[in-house]
Amino acid sequence: MQRRAVLAGDGPILILAGAGSGKTTVMVNRISRLIQFGNVYNSDYTPEDLTLEDIRVMEDMVQNSQNDPLDDRIKYLLEEKGVYPGSILAITFTNKAAKEMKERVMSLIGERASDIWISTFHSACVRILRRDIEKIGYSRNFVIYDDSDQKSIIKDCIKELEYNEKYFDVKSVKSHIGNLKDKLKKPEEYEKEVRGKYRDEQMAKLYKLYQQKLKQNNALDFDDIINMTVELFTLRPDILDYYQRKFKYIMVDEYQDTNYAQYMFVKLLSKKHRNICVVGDDDQSIYGWRGADIRNILDFEKDFENALTIKLEQNYRSTQVILDAANKVIGNNHSRKPKNLWTSKESGNKIRIYKAVDERDEAQFICRTIAQLRENGYKNSDFAILYRMNAQSRVLEEALMQYAIPYRIYGGLRFYDRKEIKDIVSYLRLIVNPNDDVSLKRAINEPKRGIGQTTVANLEQTAIRHGDSMFGIILDAEKYRDDLSRATGKLKEFGSLMSNLIAMSQVMPVTEFIENLIEQIGYMDYIQKSKDEKGESRIENIKEFVSAASEFEKENPDAQLIDFLENIALVSDLDNLGEDDAAITLMTLHSAKGLEFPVVFMTGLEDGIFPSSRAIYEDGRLEEERRLCYVGITRAQKLLYISYALNRTLYGTFQSCIPSRFIDELPDDCIMFTLPGSKNEKKEERVVSKQISKKAVAPEIPQQNHIKQRFSLGDRVMHKRFGQGTVVSVQKRNDDDTELAIAFEQGGIRKFLASLAPLKKID
Repeated sequence: MQRRAVLAGDGPILILAGAGSGKTTVMVNRISRLIQFGNVYNSDYTPEDLTLEDIRVMEDMVQNSQNDPLDDRIKYLLEEKGVYPGSILAITFTNKAAKEMKERVMSLIGERASDIWISTFHSACVRILRRDIEKIGYSRNFVIYDDSDQKSIIKDCIKELEYNEKYFDVKSVKSHIGNLKDKLKKPEEYEKEVRGKYRDEQMAKLYKLYQQKLKQNNALDFDDIINMTVELFTLRPDILDYYQRKFKYIMVDEYQDTNYAQYMFVKLLSKKHRNICVVGDDDQSIYGWRGADIRNILDFEKDFENALTIKLEQNYRSTQVILDAANKVIGNNHSRKPKNLWTSKESGNKIRIYKAVDERDEAQFICRTIAQLRENGYKNSDFAILYRMNAQSRVLEEALMQYAIPYRIYGGLRFYDRKEIKDIVSYLRLIVNPNDDVSLKRAINEPKRGIGQTTVANLEQTAIRHGDSMFGIILDAEKYRDDLSRATGKLKEFGSLMSNLIAMSQVMPVTEFIENLIEQIGYMDYIQKSKDEKGESRIENIKEFVSAASEFEKENPDAQLIDFLENIALVSDLDNLGEDDAAITLMTLHSAKGLEFPVVFMTGLEDGIFPSSRAIYEDGRLEEERRLCYVGITRAQKLLYISYALNRTLYGTFQSCIPSRFIDELPDDCIMFTLPGSKNEKKEERVVSKQISKKAVAPEIPQQNHIKQRFSLGDRVMHKRFGQGTVVSVQKRNDDDTELAIAFEQGGIRKFLASLAPLKKID
């Protein structure tokens, strides 16, 4: 099936690539084959000067399965219809994946690969916008705002509109605006849609003002990058036509993760030639919460008529036991295209299910198991501990430290999110785009230069009144002396400093200029004079930033400062994940997608945690949680451990726990249960049935008193720990038990199995 996918010809192609099925290999070889041989495999074309000797040579090559380099004559005959590399666009979701793909293609066909557009959606769109964004009212030197910049602008908008911050939480507003942009809804369209709904009308005004401020600052947020490209294509058919003709072949990786805006970008570009090949797995669509639309991959055959569908079901990563478990779990979803992963490897060890007393017992079990496996030849980098929520990592970290096991948390504070780095970057962005008020507000008093918040607020208000940027007001500070009062002198000094730096940026190489800027603003002295206990670490971070600029400059000799900033803006967490034999990896299940480890621990499989409490009662969300479980299972190459706790304290609240329904869905012949408890756990490990494993809770409650009880909605009950409560939900389980949700007067909502819960009905 890989071969079929590589050699498939023109037209729309959907490659359903199951977990670990070698989709990158398929994409790389498909690209190299197109460039070397075009569509000759499916072509009836015969070269006019073909000879009998040519045919004999080629027959010998096929019969002998020769992999020797082709001689010039055969190359000439086969490359007659090769595809020009610059007419191929390959889209991935991370810079790391794009870089790896380009390197692999280059290893197959050499320097010709440098002309292919292999990039993320955002990088490709930025490249298009740098060329033509002036056609829709922006300047080419636009900057890209990150998460904190967006929040800063939204906060300013809330303040300017005099909205109550309690009702318009910055994070929620940002998320809402992002969702609207994912659907390509502009402020004016949203404004009409919500007319008559007071709160939504307020949100529409907020969205409109936010977008106005972005434009004033000649800035785009991450969502705008794709939206503006689609808008450019829509408003300027000539530009769309140029790129439609340019990109004869388009390939998209991880298609199940695309949102509506990305879908429209691809659909518009591929309309002319229809040579669109998408690769993805609907069973790994886990980003619905951030706008990904699974319908894009499920409806591909409807959107692109006469599409060829190819399924890659052979897995090259995991044992058959692990794959059988993954197949069984994901088979419970309805919104999916049927697939069945298989492997030619051995069946492998059974999945171990550990039933912990609490979260500390769970963490101790994981550490003991890692210690045992390391004695058997596994190294630290072979292990990954996966969890549903970041908050679960704390107890795991404490146990790892206790066992002196080195670890790294993937998805923590990124290098470019650290304060000292963001401070330097704010200067660089202001230099590239002096209209960037957000960057100016960060840079103007870092390091401290006596320009306080009141002065900055006056400066901002003056800029708003006169329709100018804040830097524009600074450059003309004498004219606005009455508005700026005593701060005029300090603002002029800052303006002079920035003007000099702007001039130097035009003539100095990127790295040299950054080193010069750091010296000019006195940032190193500022850190050294401060009594910050992390001062040494912060200095090291700045030095590492200069190294990053140097590396970028070596790889891109002709690059300018704006290119370096663009590269920073497009870096993702996955790009920062490197090999480290000295440490095990801790990460959320969402972060683990696309990775693999010899040994995987999936922790906290309890209803309310995984699946999450919000997902349990919504089919769509529950199916996405199940896909997340499938992703977790298929990260394991050799050994998989799954754990759950009978009791857990999370966010400071103690709760009795119900094992995850996903454990119920695992096939019996693929698992074995491990009971908690003795000093020599390895000797006492034994196989028990899933049902027995769920009947043991701590403390023990005589079960016959509870199995006979029947609970109904609205029943009043007493729990010896949480006190009185009301039954607010009653749901039948697959194991003939009942799951109760009870709202306690003091303890909030808790969930229990009716057969296990220490509950007593009260009048």
